[in-house]
Amino acid sequence: MLETPSRAEIEAGQLARLRHLVAEMLPRNGFYRAKLGGLNPAVASLADFSARFPFTTKQELIDDQAGAPPFGTNLTFPLESYTRFHQTSGTTRAPLRWLDTPESWRSMVESWKAIYRAAGVQAGDRIYFAFSFGPFLGFWLAFDAAQDLGCLCLPGGGLSTEGRWRAILDNGATVLCCTPSYALRLAEAASAAGRPVSDSAVRALIVAGEPGGSVPATRRRLQSYWPQARIVDHHGMTETGPVSCECPHQTGALHILENAYLAEIIDDNGRPAAPGAPGELVLTTLTRTASPLLRYRTGDRAQFAAACACGRPDRALAGGILGRVDEMVIVRGVNVYPTALEDVLRGFAEIVEYQAQLDRSGSLAELTLQIEPAADCTDSAALVQRLQLALHAAFNLRIPITVAAPGALPRYEMKARRWRA
Repeated sequence: MLETPSRAEIEAGQLARLRHLVAEMLPRNGFYRAKLGGLNPAVASLADFSARFPFTTKQELIDDQAGAPPFGTNLTFPLESYTRFHQTSGTTRAPLRWLDTPESWRSMVESWKAIYRAAGVQAGDRIYFAFSFGPFLGFWLAFDAAQDLGCLCLPGGGLSTEGRWRAILDNGATVLCCTPSYALRLAEAASAAGRPVSDSAVRALIVAGEPGGSVPATRRRLQSYWPQARIVDHHGMTETGPVSCECPHQTGALHILENAYLAEIIDDNGRPAAPGAPGELVLTTLTRTASPLLRYRTGDRAQFAAACACGRPDRALAGGILGRVDEMVIVRGVNVYPTALEDVLRGFAEIVEYQAQLDRSGSLAELTLQIEPAADCTDSAALVQRLQLALHAAFNLRIPITVAAPGALPRYEMKARRWRA
């Protein structure tokens, strides 16, 4: 059995990789050479790095690519060295294009293999990838890492939900990779087809792409739909690669893959958040030398766990990704995060889907909800009344609720978009 490194050993390794990264990139990377200017590149310690090196923002990267199309200047090596192209989804702003050399790609594959190991995946497993292979990063890495581990990889692109469910059953898939929303959708389709989840061989459900895997009520819903499967949350970004994986011993704690990332959490003023306090997750990619990020403001809201129950010294995010820092809305003076609303809604087994509508046309923002009850719900009026009481208890708000017909609200393959403005 491999020995677990101490906290001091983890940080010593991070400092060595950080120094190597800065030495490799600064002479050749146009973006950071211009950004850092006359900054002394010698990194005395991790604290020195965090105190002196500036943040990198997504808008800076977008502007860089707009000014030097199509790939920008955040490239450490000549363009012909790069063999992988990916881009962000662009759901909230212009997409970012991201290139990798074989070496940088390999470093991220190794990180994904750590996620699989945490989920108990091993050679011989049959992994089903329930999504359409597009230009975003995540599942391409997952596919390559699964091949490396000796797993049978089953792509699910170009199929309907019903077709994917048949493929999962017919091919004896033992592991399923998808978003939390799509895992719920697959279970719904399985029930409708008369071939329930219990008929499958799936024993591990690896979810990402949205916070639901660590939202307590959503996780309970997933577990009730997939009772035979272990649910494993993780998170990452196209710009960074796979960042964290769930602790095998503590539900909802995502351990940072600290051999590849230096993680910080900052408050609203850009200073280190108080111990245990939530803030914005900031990441430095220690091994993705070809397209690096120094102190990247991810926009993800998170908080470090004081100590994980497993006893490991590497940093963990308590409750996983708590949401986006720019997602909080103020409704009649009350702060409302989408993940907190989801936690209330998913606590009602009769609600299969929902939509939130935010209206900012007046002097105060107003929030309304539309819910879709399960087909066997016999009293939707009583359901609405109970939900309004639960929402009032959680937020001290009375939120108007309407009821949609069965099957009327959209289902999601990738990131769910349940909020409308």
